[in-house]
Amino acid sequence: MPGTITLSASYGAQGDKIGRALAERLGLPFLERVIPAAVARQLDLAIDADESLDEPVPSLWERIVATFANTATPIGPSPMPVEEFDTPERFRSATEATLRQVADTTGAVILGRAGMVALGGRPDVVCVRLDGPVEARIAQAVATGIDEESARHSQRQVDRARDTYARVFFNARQDDARLYHLILDSTAFSTQACVDLIARAAEDRLSRVTS
Repeated sequence: MPGTITLSASYGAQGDKIGRALAERLGLPFLERVIPAAVARQLDLAIDADESLDEPVPSLWERIVATFANTATPIGPSPMPVEEFDTPERFRSATEATLRQVADTTGAVILGRAGMVALGGRPDVVCVRLDGPVEARIAQAVATGIDEESARHSQRQVDRARDTYARVFFNARQDDARLYHLILDSTAFSTQACVDLIARAAEDRLSRVTS
């Protein structure tokens, strides 16, 4: 049975860069997040700044669907119109079914999509969180060519939108340490070091499945 690694990454934690490099290292497909930064920014704009995340799910759900529909964001390896799912529960079920199919067949490095919840508890899955101090994550974003003001604004928007996604669809908090086997400050190490650490941890855990 192939192994799967789920990556949850905050803004500036280099989730995309590390995920792609890790997938190449392990010879696994790379499944990108359902909320890329551009969509997350639009989603955050759809959530009024003065509203609490304790807002009832239905109204948040309506805005999330509208945002996803306008950006044609797929929930699986092939495009699936989000507007076809009329409740958060149906969206979650479809997402979980897609991730289980991937884990049962090819395996993958899965970025985002609350994979740590959807696939958590499986012995053939390793759940990893990439994070770091806010200032360090902003500095990493700036190092890619983004101006500091934009990076700070995006950090607030993107992290908030992804937290909302996890809460609305999966009733989970991304910073819940119980959801992960490994939590890594990816601002403290090079991309290669992060890949090496995750690969070594994954190889150790997954070797126990076949032993």
